Amino acid sequence: MAYPRQPLFAPNGAVATSQPLAAAAGLAVLRRGGNAVDAALATAIALTVVQPPSNDIGGDLFAIVWDGERLHGLNASGRSPAALTREVVLTATAGRAPAAVDALGGAQARGPAMPARGWLPVTVPGAPAGWRDLHDRFGSLPFAELFTDAISYAEHGYPVATGTAATWDRALAARVEPGGEEYAEFDRVFTIDGRAPRPGERWRNPDAARTLRRIAETGAEDFYRGDIAAALDGHAARTGGLLTGDDLTRHVSTWVDPVSARYRGHEVWELPPNGQGIAALLALNILAGTDVAALDAGERLHRQIEAVKLGFADAHAHVADPERASVPTAALLDPGYAAARRALVTDRAGDPVAGDPERGGTVYLCTADAGGMMVSLIQSTYLAFGSRVVLPGHGFALQNRGIGFRLDPAHPNVVGPAKRPFHTIIPGFLTRDGAPVGPFGVMGGHMQPQGHVQLVSATLDAGLDPQAALDAPRWYWHAGRTLLVEPTLAAVPGLVAGLRSRGHEVTVAEEPSVFGYGQALWRASSGGYVVGSESRVDGAAVGF
Repeated sequence: MAYPRQPLFAPNGAVATSQPLAAAAGLAVLRRGGNAVDAALATAIALTVVQPPSNDIGGDLFAIVWDGERLHGLNASGRSPAALTREVVLTATAGRAPAAVDALGGAQARGPAMPARGWLPVTVPGAPAGWRDLHDRFGSLPFAELFTDAISYAEHGYPVATGTAATWDRALAARVEPGGEEYAEFDRVFTIDGRAPRPGERWRNPDAARTLRRIAETGAEDFYRGDIAAALDGHAARTGGLLTGDDLTRHVSTWVDPVSARYRGHEVWELPPNGQGIAALLALNILAGTDVAALDAGERLHRQIEAVKLGFADAHAHVADPERASVPTAALLDPGYAAARRALVTDRAGDPVAGDPERGGTVYLCTADAGGMMVSLIQSTYLAFGSRVVLPGHGFALQNRGIGFRLDPAHPNVVGPAKRPFHTIIPGFLTRDGAPVGPFGVMGGHMQPQGHVQLVSATLDAGLDPQAALDAPRWYWHAGRTLLVEPTLAAVPGLVAGLRSRGHEVTVAEEPSVFGYGQALWRASSGGYVVGSESRVDGAAVGF
């Protein structure tokens, strides 16, 4: 018999993430007197080493920070190379089959699509600069001190966790097409004799230790303007990549104001585009006009699914780099627009299209400290091991975030030079009448906004604690009327039959990874924090 995981209650501070060694690294920083941002950074940096299929030094990050008085948002995603154009992509991919993975949930399945691997989808890594920028504004301990555990695990090795080993094995089973020299380093760094590490098997990456040490010692300057940047420039030039030293030098993170939707007396916060967090807010705005808690299970799920579909339709149509296109964020979140979209929800499964508002592989962690600072942070290289392009001698893979671009020249998210693509990774935060409740997130590509909706509903409609809300059975919508549900959801009498009667094409999925992995951390009414961590993977919530 499986027993449910219980929530963690911590009086002083806490860390929750998908890998116990990384959570322990963040907790160690809290116990040394670091604040929640210090702990988040130590956790995030360690995650690049102990969970490499899902994130790496060559990835991006986004964060929301409650500083004790208000929220701050950091968009630390990178831009495309200056030489990347639609014409370059079309020429390079002429005659090839479309990418097997659709970054936009089926929205670009027709016609040509961005390739999934190799140099073309590589964008500038934003994570190292994001670590530095978060520390510069909020950190209290020395920056280099936050790398201690990550460097030690990379240099001396660690036993690979069970869930990470399974993800690693699945990633290697999906081999990329034979390519050129850009892939040559991948097997040397990320396999053991061509295979994934087994659960408990020791794995080390001394090249990554040297790279992390240089980032720590230079405040990430070496990555964007020093030897690492020069090595990236040279490797791209030799192996057909478009990334240059100038692209790295021009990179900057962006501080942004989070955007929100009201739901059940609370404010749900996400970061504005180029991320897909607005899809979750659109869905919650639609659901806010319905007493979801009063509905039976089948009707409740049906309405949530239809709201999520409408949210995604708008996100896929309108989300782009706001520095390069007009994104109608305020109009999309207008209550009048939500009412018009809500009217489209019927008792049948729909195939929604985008509205026309008036214009004007991933890891997640959350931390909190005794002073009330809280952090919601997510980082990723996107698909497992990203582009599979590994910089020789440096031990990290580059992300493939460029797969989020469109090739439709009329779309605001069309591929082009120095642009941020549509991004899937989204940190969340919950407040009530302006007072902090806490950070939350559910990782997993297209699952993330719908995971946010399900977690928020489980918390505010069903009144579940963060661990129970994370453990609640999930559903996943990808495209059309297809719907995946977990076995525990399918076990509810009449639920699947009811969904099918409404036109949903329901499949029971045994593999838990499709439903995403999450963490949540709430302020406890009696003081301290109550924390939940994903039970579908190697998640851990730790505190003191």
